[in-house]
Amino acid sequence: MSALTTTTEPSPAAIARPVYRVTGRRVIASEWAKLWSLRSTWITLGLGLLFLVAFGLIAASRYKSGIDSGHMDRDFASSTAVSLSLFGTNFAQLALGVLGVLVTAGEYSTGMIRSTLAAVPRRLPVLWAKAAVFGLVALAIATFGVFVAFLVGSHIVSGTPAAMGFSHSGVVRSLLGAGLYLGLVGVIGTALGALLRSVAGGISVLVAALMLIPGLVSLLPSSWQDNISPYLPSNAGESMFALTHDSTSLSPASGLLVFLGWTALALAGAAYRLMRSDV
Repeated sequence: MSALTTTTEPSPAAIARPVYRVTGRRVIASEWAKLWSLRSTWITLGLGLLFLVAFGLIAASRYKSGIDSGHMDRDFASSTAVSLSLFGTNFAQLALGVLGVLVTAGEYSTGMIRSTLAAVPRRLPVLWAKAAVFGLVALAIATFGVFVAFLVGSHIVSGTPAAMGFSHSGVVRSLLGAGLYLGLVGVIGTALGALLRSVAGGISVLVAALMLIPGLVSLLPSSWQDNISPYLPSNAGESMFALTHDSTSLSPASGLLVFLGWTALALAGAAYRLMRSDV
């Protein structure tokens, strides 16, 4: 008897099938591509940069006109070139924070998050990649904006009591602190979008935390204000780039640690919900 042997050849598709691996670099590259593919990214980043530069120059011009006319506004009397240049920080933080919310919550509103998590089943790398990519972009845009605003603003107020240069103590630290603060605001916006999974909800909480709650705390008794106010996100962030400090505010290092704590808390909440609930 003779044994018949048959050999089966693998199909061409099985031979040519590539092996894909989910790596941190590829997840970051994916989030980078998604970020810049949206028109809202370009518009909102442009608005954030415009707010930083335009409002800083407007404040410097108003101070200069007050000096020349002899009718200085009381709010600008003790201003410096740094504080005038950073006048637009409060407006820029809204633009960057809102875009951070859109980066994550926008995928939930469109349903794209299902495709994203199907490609990255472990989930948490998606959150870390989104926060890192947008945080670095916001940091770069904000740092560029504050340095441009200071360069032009210091030229406007040259020859006045507010004039300052990079060689003055604390100037570079204040400018870098403002850029870092705005970059972290973008990370907090990203975390709130992932935590609440709603664009409207994320923006509402962001605005409340940065603008409304400090106003409400001011209605409390003075003893309570002194113990609570310095540790609020906006006040701790402001101490990061303030040129001078008093007994009611935190030092730059303490303000940075407190604001990093708020950022970590928001990211922890987003990570917990991402792991514990379905999309």
